[in-house]
Amino acid sequence: MAVDKTRAPKQKKLKENHPLKLRSTINRNKSKKLNSKNPNFVPVGENKFFEDVRVKDKEGKRTTKKATEDSKVETVLLSSLPATQQLGFFLDRFQSANKSKLSPLELEEYKDTCMVELSKDINQDANNLSKHIKDAFGESWQEVLCDGKLSEGTIEPGSPAVLIISVSALKSLELLRGLKVYTKKCRPAKLFAKHMKVEEQVELLRNRVNIASGTPSRIKKLVDMDALILSRLAMIVLDMRSDAKGYSLLTLPQVSAEFWDLYRVHFNERILQGRTRICFYGSAELRNPKKAISDY
Repeated sequence: MAVDKTRAPKQKKLKENHPLKLRSTINRNKSKKLNSKNPNFVPVGENKFFEDVRVKDKEGKRTTKKATEDSKVETVLLSSLPATQQLGFFLDRFQSANKSKLSPLELEEYKDTCMVELSKDINQDANNLSKHIKDAFGESWQEVLCDGKLSEGTIEPGSPAVLIISVSALKSLELLRGLKVYTKKCRPAKLFAKHMKVEEQVELLRNRVNIASGTPSRIKKLVDMDALILSRLAMIVLDMRSDAKGYSLLTLPQVSAEFWDLYRVHFNERILQGRTRICFYGSAELRNPKKAISDY
């Protein structure tokens, strides 16, 4: 049976200027234009979600940058800084240890003359400590540091003029070796627990002592026993050098707490009265030194 294959009538081609032809062309061009700008048809305009993401990202970058700056560690010779900055650093640490702020009136009682500024031209290693100490005492250095005789009424037994405080016995001994030139006539006092009994130290302190060196806990114990006398103490040398593990006098938690306890009970009043000065010695490793050091 034959199938009638009737062809559909051909559609007439529209002329170029025909209204339907023109409308189709305009719509097609418009669609292409839109698609090229926004091919995925994502809604345009303000989008609170993406705006929040961008803001948080910027804040995160700022926070990361600030955290990096705060964690940056630099080596600083504190004693080569102006006395006002040294005092500011010291009082900041003092307040942090006490977990309390000094009032403006209390801060005014501290004078920057209590801080010793050391020469920038001489390295601060153990061997050069004798030169720095000599410069700090001026013309009286020989009488104060070298004489070995007691003087009734003026120089009591066990009353050093210089007291060095270190994070450990090892660090304490290192600095004492640098002062051998001053200890030939007058034996220095080693005030730490390692290999030294309290009784031995008490016996040594019955003689004239110009220079003593030790750790906070043993020094405080001997002061509390009235074996170590502070009446002649002119300078406290704070050993800022780090030990093998990177800790120093003010950063090792237990030793730092012992030092500030010693300072608060026995040294602070002397500093306020101008009878004793503080000398930072050696390089200190500080996080964000610009923030840590400022005028008081």
